[in-house]
Amino acid sequence: MTGTIFELLKKEAVTVIAVVLALVSMIFVPPNGQYLGYIDFFVLGILFSLMVVVAGFKQMGVLDLISYKFVTRARSVRILKIILVNCVFFSSMFFTNDVALIALVPITIGIFKFVGPGSLISTIVLETIAANMGSMMTPIGNPQNLYLYSFYHIAVSDFLKIVLPVGITGYIILMGILAVSKKGSTRVFTEPRFSIGDKKAMLFYLAGLFILCILAVLHIVDYRICFVIVLGSIAIVDRGLLKKIDYGLLLTFVAFFIFVGNLDRIDAIKKTLPPLIQGRVFLMSVLSSQVISNVPAAMMVSRFTGDAKNVLLGVNVGGLGTLVASLASVISFKLYAKSSNPRPAAYLKVFTIYNVSILIVLILAVLLIY
Repeated sequence: MTGTIFELLKKEAVTVIAVVLALVSMIFVPPNGQYLGYIDFFVLGILFSLMVVVAGFKQMGVLDLISYKFVTRARSVRILKIILVNCVFFSSMFFTNDVALIALVPITIGIFKFVGPGSLISTIVLETIAANMGSMMTPIGNPQNLYLYSFYHIAVSDFLKIVLPVGITGYIILMGILAVSKKGSTRVFTEPRFSIGDKKAMLFYLAGLFILCILAVLHIVDYRICFVIVLGSIAIVDRGLLKKIDYGLLLTFVAFFIFVGNLDRIDAIKKTLPPLIQGRVFLMSVLSSQVISNVPAAMMVSRFTGDAKNVLLGVNVGGLGTLVASLASVISFKLYAKSSNPRPAAYLKVFTIYNVSILIVLILAVLLIY
């Protein structure tokens, strides 16, 4: 029994922590009908749909093929890392940080299967930082931006004036880190085996579902329609893909939603927060993000202040730091943990060093710029 619990904690530490926090919060706010209002079904529906489609691409060997093309065309591992980090940074502006990581982390894992695992951890960590930095630069880049953009009725021009200076600063830091990284060889270590030729119909089918998911992210198609179409289609065509979904990740999101929703209903917390936030909006937004993640932190802090600028800056910069500071970081960690021969402890060490260092620099940058 002890061994089973230890293995669960080792493989699903973030999910276990999220569930424990949710259960503890239920002691103070017993389950009732209001719990449904906590859940962001848009996030869950899009996340599920994307995981299904990506699982299909992976099963067909599409991700391996893309990975191999990257490897054979890049002159060094450093160039590969620069390309991948830039892809994540700029795609996250328009397709959200979650989508960018779900699409590109599996490709990154595939790439380093060919060239050796030496730089895999640092590459995924830098991609995760890039996703959090790039996504802060547009109103649709991440869930907290969408929420704050709507909650405070921020004009697009004002939004860009707030986020661009710190976002550009973050990008310069990332490029500086990559510029001094080891060059490395891109010699292929593993002989690729691809068999996509006889599955073109399935490939076009999955591509169509992926486009549908992107349209749902952009709110062009209702996410519920997207969810039903993806679920129904896969159940008919290849229901085996449904067994390959990381349901633990979905549970993690649900648990965090419950935890934060309950926090907002505990009177002691509601009375304590306003005095703490007053005059410290940016700092409190950063710190609360480290504990409960930046999406729920944005929802919580915004209810006690009209300082849109500092909430927006705080929860976006606060996406760096701890693993749970951004749920996008949880996604990339769990994707890495599911890869071959993962080293979770080493990943968390590298993740923490990079994130905390860049977080400190960006906090200083915000204090100087604004």
